[in-house]
Amino acid sequence: MSFPDKAERAKCWANRDDYWKCLDENAPKHSSTSGEKVPSACQAMRKAFEKSCPGQWVKHFDRKRTYEQFKEKMASGYDPLEERAKAAGGAGAGAGATPGK
Repeated sequence: MSFPDKAERAKCWANRDDYWKCLDENAPKHSSTSGEKVPSACQAMRKAFEKSCPGQWVKHFDRKRTYEQFKEKMASGYDPLEERAKAAGGAGAGAGATPGK
């Protein structure tokens, strides 16, 4: 696929925006980079997005959305280290580790 011209880029971005809007309305926590199944309400928009954008762009935009969601969580007080400690049974990071070993 050759580099998209201005009209093709505009179509790609419009389809991306429509798809993201659908996700925001139907599955706000959906992450395309985690391999989750696309919600049925958004499948047609996902296909249009993939059809109108180069594959590398789709991958980039999926990562971008996931990162933007992460930044929003961080801004609202999310602490991934705290979540990791809870998942490990309350042990803090490095608990029980011997320094230098």
